[in-house]
Amino acid sequence: MPELPEVETIRCDLYPRVCGRAITAVRITPDAVPLVDGASPAEFQRRLKGRRIEGLSRRGKYLILHLSGGLHLSGGLHLIVHLRMTGALLHRDAAAPADRYVRAVLSLDDGTELRYADLRKLGRLRLVAHPDEAVGRLGPEPLDARFTAARLRQAIGRRRAPIKAVLLDQRALAGLGNIYADEALFAARIHPQRRADTLSEAENRRLHRSIRRVLRDALDNRGASFRDYVDGGGREGRHQFHVKVFRRTGQPCYVCGAEIERTKVGGRSTHFCPRCQPQEVANGPT
Repeated sequence: MPELPEVETIRCDLYPRVCGRAITAVRITPDAVPLVDGASPAEFQRRLKGRRIEGLSRRGKYLILHLSGGLHLSGGLHLIVHLRMTGALLHRDAAAPADRYVRAVLSLDDGTELRYADLRKLGRLRLVAHPDEAVGRLGPEPLDARFTAARLRQAIGRRRAPIKAVLLDQRALAGLGNIYADEALFAARIHPQRRADTLSEAENRRLHRSIRRVLRDALDNRGASFRDYVDGGGREGRHQFHVKVFRRTGQPCYVCGAEIERTKVGGRSTHFCPRCQPQEVANGPT
């Protein structure tokens, strides 16, 4: 699933290409009706056509296209794009060869298209009057300057669930998923099954620094393409070559040489180093 670094990379790719462009036509493929959330495909097409893309932002793992009132239309609108497991948002010339698994196409007034492709058809497109209708309950943005160690403590400090499960809770922290939760916990030397409310102040500060560092590193590498992720131009990221524990089960730890292990936390595959993230302190102090 695309996480914060992947979605932010797509946003940065698309922003200069689509902002200021008007939507001239909208097409939803017949097999992708569930893609549109809260409206019929016909209504979705009618409400989008003629609007201008005035901005493109990200909240957590969501892309938000900020739209004008448009010709003969009143009131701004926001298109929320959730890529989920296998979604991609691609900018192409209209004459470019067809992409695989395209479910929706927004034609733009400069002869280009925004193509939404999704192998498993799990993603969602939603039109809202205000972004908070879709993303208002998300937790803080981990790369925001206002996200301090104290803010992290406030978000997770009273939770009795395993720290890995808490980091995946988008209401606690927006944008972190399986890849970067594993990587941040390894960098902070905290076992993924450690109860969140047992972290010391020093461990909390270390985790805060680690979260921000692993996300910035992934952004520098344009995201991780373990399977389906591609950027706004259809290119793969590079961060899959730089992870320390994620999907490295049985391989030696780059720090201590121990074999990376895999377990499950909250039903999610979880990777860690048993020596750098020792099991004996997994539950913390009593």
